[in-house]
Amino acid sequence: MSTATAQPLATGKWTIDKVHSHVGFAVRHMVVATFRAQFDDYDGALTVGASSPEGDSGEPRLQGTVKADSVVVKDENLAAHLRSPEFFDTERFPEIRFASSAVRVGEGGELEVEGELTIKDHTHNLTARGSITGPQTDLAGNEKIGVELEAIVDRRDYGLEWGAELPKGGYAVDNDVRLEVSLELVREA
Repeated sequence: MSTATAQPLATGKWTIDKVHSHVGFAVRHMVVATFRAQFDDYDGALTVGASSPEGDSGEPRLQGTVKADSVVVKDENLAAHLRSPEFFDTERFPEIRFASSAVRVGEGGELEVEGELTIKDHTHNLTARGSITGPQTDLAGNEKIGVELEAIVDRRDYGLEWGAELPKGGYAVDNDVRLEVSLELVREA
């Protein structure tokens, strides 16, 4: 992130509005196109200040979990393959977890989140970048903020080793995977 001045976040706990949010990934497939998938079962929150696990430190924390077997793709055979031990191994490792160690907001809503991502009991540091907007009050009087984040990870670091070499070179699935998170968060009363 640039040397932008950090902007304060409103104190409180902000939880995910699952109707208006998206958690997924994108990966180059067959060298020629980008394949996208999403997860339907996830949860998380952004906590700031007194509502945070750290007490009154004021340091924001973003954390979340994803049920790995909730992966959604258009082909049931592919969905089963993604749930298998060659990919997420959802029977043995049902959850994907993220916990931030630092959340920085710059001028103009630039957002940088550092933390640890755990997939299949493989935990690695991750830096995601994006933006934060709001707060805005919806028609029902709820205060909301929006968070957009992306990060690139090497899937092999997380035990997602399956690969098939193509006859003309390259692999069926690239190693670099773009994580895509778009959250609408609502402030708890």
